[in-house]
Amino acid sequence: MATNTKTQVGIIGCGQISSIYFNAPQIFDVLNIVACADIDMERARAQAERFHIPKACSVEELLADPEIEIVINLTIPKVHAEIGMAAIEAGKSVYGEKPLAIELEQGQALLEAARKSNLRVGSAPDTFLGGGLQTCIKLINDGAIGVPIAAHAAMMNHGPENWHPDPDFFYQPGAGPLFDMGPYYLTALIAMMGPVKRVTSSTRITFPERTITSTPKYGNVIKVNTPTHVAGILDFANGAVATLTMSFDVWSNHLPRIEVYGTEGTLTIPDPNTFGGPVYLQRAQERQQSEIPLTHGYTENSRGIGVADMAYALRSGRTHRANGEMAYHVLDIMQALYAAAEAGTRVELESTCEQPAPLQADEHPWAEEGQDD
Repeated sequence: MATNTKTQVGIIGCGQISSIYFNAPQIFDVLNIVACADIDMERARAQAERFHIPKACSVEELLADPEIEIVINLTIPKVHAEIGMAAIEAGKSVYGEKPLAIELEQGQALLEAARKSNLRVGSAPDTFLGGGLQTCIKLINDGAIGVPIAAHAAMMNHGPENWHPDPDFFYQPGAGPLFDMGPYYLTALIAMMGPVKRVTSSTRITFPERTITSTPKYGNVIKVNTPTHVAGILDFANGAVATLTMSFDVWSNHLPRIEVYGTEGTLTIPDPNTFGGPVYLQRAQERQQSEIPLTHGYTENSRGIGVADMAYALRSGRTHRANGEMAYHVLDIMQALYAAAEAGTRVELESTCEQPAPLQADEHPWAEEGQDD
């Protein structure tokens, strides 16, 4: 691929999350969205008109377009693997929203198909590439807290039925707090401390039914079919131990989103569902935290940075950072947490992944490839 050409992209799934991806070429000029598709053609046409996309079409037409190199898969979780596989079979690399798949076998098949076809699989979340978490990664790599020995991660609220227009899927297999929000927290922990080797956990469903209080489905009752409170312990390959709590059963809490504890200090991490700060550091012997200026860019909502990084990686041949192997490891961790709770034991992880390379700490993070955004 010539280094002075844009990467042609198609989007499948034109729902709520799609707008930020349609905006991505305004931030990352390596991307050019040429088509979009949805099972609801009116929705696809509306997004195409709003964002000046040349073509709104069916999924089949988009996959058949020889111009498209990367498909962005923004469908609902239960069809992530199906659409991803269709893109691979059509000869296109695919970048999907999280999770990579629902079942491990689906994720394995997707990665194997991509390897055989010399194509790429990428997956959200890409928030770890934002300025907040990249600053944290740099601090850890620079030894600001010494050797990481432990971490704490918590996402606890009372669920999305009071704000999401169609919240039923959040309470079905493939969602719940672990599969919906866990990928942000687990990906951030892996980006900072590397892969996990073993887990144990407990889970529960506190409220078997949920009543929707948002519009347009106000008053509808949801049957809950997946755990809504998950408490896990993660043993990392580097020896660190993390506690993880994911819950839709809690009315309020005052815990940090993530903290990493080292032999020489404590690092308080910003919300991993965002791209910015604040970042706080308290070193040994210091009496209070200090806010640390962010060292990296992309601190606003920069969803699409993972796709841009993959586009640059396609040109240079290097590994892209928000890659399928890490997303599969996250999927493996989540499934292992469920398995551990069901069996009442520890579960050894069968997968692993490389800790993603940090971005350059300047306004041109892909400078090693001779590309400027």
